Amino acid sequence: MATFLSIGSGPGMGFATAERFAREGFQIVLSARKGDKAQELADQLKAKGYRAEARTVDAGNPESVAALVSEVESAFCGIDVLHFNAASMRNQTLADQPRESFNTDLAVNIGGAMAATQAAATKMLARGSGSVLLTGGGFALQPHPEYLSLSIGKAGIRALAQGIFETFKERGVHVATVTVAGFVDTTEDATAVAEHFWQLHSQPSGSWEVEVMYTPKG
Repeated sequence: MATFLSIGSGPGMGFATAERFAREGFQIVLSARKGDKAQELADQLKAKGYRAEARTVDAGNPESVAALVSEVESAFCGIDVLHFNAASMRNQTLADQPRESFNTDLAVNIGGAMAATQAAATKMLARGSGSVLLTGGGFALQPHPEYLSLSIGKAGIRALAQGIFETFKERGVHVATVTVAGFVDTTEDATAVAEHFWQLHSQPSGSWEVEVMYTPKG
C-alpha cells in the first residue's frame, strides 16, 4: 500500500488533500504540532473507512521533521507522497513584528519544507519514484505588507519547488506546488486544491508540471 505523509495537517487543505489520496487507497499519516488535533482528523478519515494514523511534529524544528520522516518510512516501508502544508500565518507588518518571531516563522514556512524534502528525498531518489507536494501561496508573487513572513516563506516554497524540479525529475521524483492565490476558507476551495495535488501526482512522467495556480472562489 502506498503511503501519504502530511506535515502540517489542518482541517482545510491538509485534510482535504489527505482524504483525496485516501480515496485512491493510500495509507494516510497526518502530523501537526498538536498531536491531538491530527488524531481528530485521522479519526474522521478512519470513520469513513480509510487507513489513517496521526503523529506529532514541530514543523519549525528540522530534527523533529527528519525524525518523523524516518519513523514513517520505517513503519510503512517508505513514503510515496510527501505533502508539506505547514505555515505560520502571522498577521503583522514589518514595524509590528517582533524580531525573534521572524526567524521562527521562516523556520516553519520554508525551513520545515526544506527539512522534510531533504529527509524524504534520499529514499525517493534511491528508488526512483515519489512525489513531493508543497502548498504554495499567491503571496510568493504579490507579497502582502501585513503578512511579510508568510510572503517570504511562500516565495521560498516556490523557489524550492522550481529549484529542484528538473534534477529530481531526472531521477524519477516529482516535485510540485499548488500556488494558492488567496485564503482558503471553504470546503469547496479546499477540495479543489486537493484535486490539483492529486492531478499533479497522477501526471505521466513526460508531462510533469512544477506549479499549478489556484484562486479561491469563496
